[in-house]
Amino acid sequence: MRLTAVEEGHLRNGLPGTIGIAAVFPGARFDLAGVRSRVRDRWGGLDRMKLVVEAPTGPTALFGHRWAAGRGFDPATHVTATDQELESVFADGVCHPLPPGRPPWRLLVTPHALVLLAHHALLDGRSLETLLRLLMDDAVPPPPSGPAAAHPPAIARQRPGLRPGGIGRELRRIGAQGRRLPAVPHSGARPSVAVVELDPEVMRAARRRPADGRGATLNELLLGSYAGALRACYGPLPSWPAGPAPFYATVPVDLRTRADAQRLGNGVTALRIPLPIDSESPVTRLKVCQDLVAAFHHRSDAHRAILPALKAIAHAVPWLAGVMARNLARPEATTSLCTAFKWRGSPSHFLGSPLARVVPMPQLAPPGTANLCLVHTADAYTLTVVSHLGPGDAGMLGEAVAQDLKAVAASGTSAG
Repeated sequence: MRLTAVEEGHLRNGLPGTIGIAAVFPGARFDLAGVRSRVRDRWGGLDRMKLVVEAPTGPTALFGHRWAAGRGFDPATHVTATDQELESVFADGVCHPLPPGRPPWRLLVTPHALVLLAHHALLDGRSLETLLRLLMDDAVPPPPSGPAAAHPPAIARQRPGLRPGGIGRELRRIGAQGRRLPAVPHSGARPSVAVVELDPEVMRAARRRPADGRGATLNELLLGSYAGALRACYGPLPSWPAGPAPFYATVPVDLRTRADAQRLGNGVTALRIPLPIDSESPVTRLKVCQDLVAAFHHRSDAHRAILPALKAIAHAVPWLAGVMARNLARPEATTSLCTAFKWRGSPSHFLGSPLARVVPMPQLAPPGTANLCLVHTADAYTLTVVSHLGPGDAGMLGEAVAQDLKAVAASGTSAG
């Protein structure tokens, strides 16, 4: 089976392409055989988890990669134990591609955590969450899947009630020139990872802001506080290099419907928004981001109308998928991917141990970028920053986001 254009792009963008998710169980140390048994029971019938990438059979400009079915399902190959701590696993994972010649995923059993790593061509972030949920004690094991489920269908051709102007505006947003982060020179850029455990009382208070409004979602809080963090770390936009262009954050939006919510693969699009870095007030920044996020529904409809044609063209000409992927991976185009989600249905347990925290691992992007992901699990809020800037910049940005969230939480009714 040929890879879809999105999958092909993830393979051809010149990056390791590894994303991940971890489930933390304080005090638990799991038996490797027990974990492998659970993985066999819950994932063994998922054909997607058995796929292997095959190289093109001819010139890469004309031929794409293909998915080939693996030789059965052997958890011993993919599920291994390590004494590494979580941040160390993430630091290695973002920098190194997964081994070739076998399905591109692995599950690491670390002290007190399970860490699932996968190539983005195989799975997106929503798929990682779905798979992790399937391992929990109260999850219903899925029925065996057939070949159609192994290769996710393209997004259905929908023709939402959009005017041509709406589609045109979205195409202009996709191609608009943005700013890079004021990073160190390319030769000095180094990957770094930071996991920040946020104060739940601060987060509860921040989610009630603005006090005279409806409250804030996780996505809105992350975007607004990241804008504040960038201002704190690098100053207002006029002090940045590279002219008057806005700084764009990119937000993944899931295009799956209720009917295919559990489908594995790649089912998201990405919406770019200009962050309000020049606003001095944390509540003003939050309100601006709320207005921007409120438009996501209609903008997603535009993507549903645009994507089928773009994917069909890129699928027909494999090298074009790589060109598009590398173009979108440029720091000026996708400088910061910002994702936030809530782990619903808590409490969850794995082999009897209660889940305390879910920790995401965004992928590494080219030098001059930083990707962030915020997850709410029960009463725990966890932010992960993966940067490709100066050494340790992930920690600096993560701490600055935490400080801005405190400022949002402490704010009154005035937007300042």
